[in-house]
Amino acid sequence: MSSTDVDPTTTREHGLTSAEVGAIGAQAASAKALSYSPYSKFRVGCALLCEDGKFVLGANIENASYPVGVCAERAALARACLEGQRKFRAIAVSTDISPPASPCGMCRQFIREFCDLSIPIFMWDNDGNYVVMTLDQLLPMSFGPEHLKKPDSLGQK
Repeated sequence: MSSTDVDPTTTREHGLTSAEVGAIGAQAASAKALSYSPYSKFRVGCALLCEDGKFVLGANIENASYPVGVCAERAALARACLEGQRKFRAIAVSTDISPPASPCGMCRQFIREFCDLSIPIFMWDNDGNYVVMTLDQLLPMSFGPEHLKKPDSLGQK
């Protein structure tokens, strides 16, 4: 699918308007310009559509010590948390390759911390084409916060 040709089934299935799908794709694409990727030259932009309609952006930030870099999805979610956003309607990632790239395994697990398994994740290529999958499809049989015991208020147990 392309941003100019939004599938009506996709919008109904995920509770989004075609304008919202187009907007989140455009936001993710614009976030690529924020990427700091001097080593890989692989730019990734991410946009989160928050429950209140606001967009929060993130981009990948590399480091000479490769494992120290931060992916666009984790950057966007961390920024959203700092801004007090905790509820999201959709996620979009945008890269310069075709077909579109999906979030890495670490990002999928990070998304799982903050999002329902039914959240749609739109993956956009440089030509404006996208694939959409839910988090549950990208991370089957996932492990999430509900699987851990919460410590009591006194820090005991």
